[in-house]
Amino acid sequence: MKIGFFDSGIGGMTVLHQALRFLPNEDYIFYADTSHVPYGEKPKEEVREYIFNAVDFMANQGIKALVIACNTATSIAVDDLRQKYDFPILGIEPAVKPAVQSCGGKRKKVLVLATNLTLREEKFHNLVKSIDHQDIVESLPLPGLVEFAENFEFREEKVLPYLKEKLSSFDLKKFGTIVLGCTHFPYFEKSIKKIFPEEVDIISGSIGTAKNLKRILEARNQINDGTGEILFFKSGSKVEDIETLSNYNELLIMLDSISSLTTGV
Repeated sequence: MKIGFFDSGIGGMTVLHQALRFLPNEDYIFYADTSHVPYGEKPKEEVREYIFNAVDFMANQGIKALVIACNTATSIAVDDLRQKYDFPILGIEPAVKPAVQSCGGKRKKVLVLATNLTLREEKFHNLVKSIDHQDIVESLPLPGLVEFAENFEFREEKVLPYLKEKLSSFDLKKFGTIVLGCTHFPYFEKSIKKIFPEEVDIISGSIGTAKNLKRILEARNQINDGTGEILFFKSGSKVEDIETLSNYNELLIMLDSISSLTTGV
């Protein structure tokens, strides 16, 4: 049986990339709901319907575990999904807790970068409220980065002006940790690093999610000796054209080159 990965688009590839490091011999299904990306700018109930349709499709493929590799989808639907399905479902959320723990004693602030919908959700506000006792967490929606990623636009001459404009009202020196609260954002770590002071940490929850996936499968005695095969689907249709598959492979190669920049949690 395969491990399922789901996202609104290609952002979830950043989480799949980490899973391939910890579980290289598993077989995977990656489902990108590209017909409805981006989720972060759409009404909550509309997005919930897209999520459940996608997970229904993946459940019919016979998956043994599912990773919701999308912060927005996790915040909206992960609890309800766990009630419906009997296989393990892992979500991902902004790594606010380790960021606050890291910055609390340094008199530095935390900046969470995410989508509008993730930052509006009660789940995110409850998370911050439960751990941010020093009022050091700030947030900023960056929907443009999702659009850049989905258009395979990673050139710094395009990305850096957007980041500089969005961050122009912030005092960048006051931040100790940047939280990448959207799985599309690790593609732009090199650009983000160039905006902030050198000593600023960048945290993503992808590594922690991959480690947790491995622990769960080991506990259930479900570790396979597979081939590392990945089947790709776009909104229910299997991806078979050479150009798209080549683009996906290039994304994984690109992530190899930048994964060392991010602090894993």
